Amino acid sequence: MKLTPLEKRAARKERNHSGLDMNLVALIDIFTILIFFLMSSTGVEILSTAQAIKLPQSTAEKMPREMLVVTVSATDILVDGRKVASVAEAMGIEGDLIPTLKAELELHAGRTVLRKENEAQSKSVTIMGDKEIPYSLLRKVMYTAARANYSDVSFAVSQKAGKA
Repeated sequence: MKLTPLEKRAARKERNHSGLDMNLVALIDIFTILIFFLMSSTGVEILSTAQAIKLPQSTAEKMPREMLVVTVSATDILVDGRKVASVAEAMGIEGDLIPTLKAELELHAGRTVLRKENEAQSKSVTIMGDKEIPYSLLRKVMYTAARANYSDVSFAVSQKAGKA
């Protein structure tokens, strides 16, 4: 049986047509968004400020827990990598309460906790202070954390190489 040209074309189209048709544009969009998210969510600010801080040394062997971190460098006060005040502003304030730091800590404290076992940890804060900062500044940061209802205050230290 001889096929007409139209039937030959239909048979050739049926033979060369695969059932898989993939839309690559949507896949490229997803990967672009994923790469943008990964690049923007890296802790570059936290790492750069943490390296600039010289922590006091300690012989404590307790491992740190993951919680809210208040970083006090020689120039800035940061909460989880976000600048809330400069050291000069904080030292110029009458009294011990730093209003911008308190507002930021209350913002973090107001977030809802999904798991019940993490509720106690939501009221914990770690102060990562340079060893050269004055005690009066450290006292202001601790006082402000206490006024923002953070009941558990810890200090970040670097571990000494040898035991005392």
